Order: sequence, then C-alpha cells, then structure tokens
Amino acid sequence: MIVEQDNESQNIRNVNFLDNSKLRDIEFFLQGAVYCWCKNRPDEWFGLRDLMGGENFNWEGTPLYALWEYYNENGTEDPVLQAGVSGGHILKKVIKSDDRDFYTKKEENYPNVRLYKWKN
Repeated sequence: MIVEQDNESQNIRNVNFLDNSKLRDIEFFLQGAVYCWCKNRPDEWFGLRDLMGGENFNWEGTPLYALWEYYNENGTEDPVLQAGVSGGHILKKVIKSDDRDFYTKKEENYPNVRLYKWKN
C-alpha cells in the first residue's frame, strides 16, 4: 500500500499486451524481489532498476523476459528501455497491492522513475 501520495502515485498503467498468466508470474517475481529488498535493506529507497538492473540486467530465464521479448518482436527502437518502463508499471501495481505500507517519491534526477521505501 502506498502511504505517501502525489497526484501520480495512485495511477496504475496496465500492461495489456501480456496474457494474465505471464503478467501474474511477473507480479509474483517482483513481489519476491520486494520482500528480499525489505528484509535486507529496510531503510533504503528502491525502484525497478535497483531490483532488476545492474548485475541483474539479463532477464533471460525470468518472467520479466516476456516484456523484453514483446518489445523486441514488435520492432521497438529500445526494447530494454521499454521493458523497464513496463516493469516499473507492474512494480507499482505490486507495491500498491502489498499489505505493507510504502512511501513513494519520484527520483530527483529522473522524474519518470518512481522509488519506494518500506514504512517499517
């Protein structure tokens, strides 16, 4: 649940191009990543790039790979970027439906990036 809200924190953009099964797999996968982050870094802000970027940039073999596949197969100029954007929308949905409370804010240097922090 998101406890600090701005005008955009409640807006959830749906990822409609995946079937429900693939979308649900991604949601479960991201929920697990959120749980791990909150256990190991409870006082730190995070976004999708913290969970699934950096050393975790290769999504092959994960449910997130379906996002990249979709954009790559449909000729998107930058499928990695677009998969990250869609992944961020799914993460927002996961956070909003979580029973725990989270703060949220926009990244200062990247206004299209949303960050979360567990309100423990």
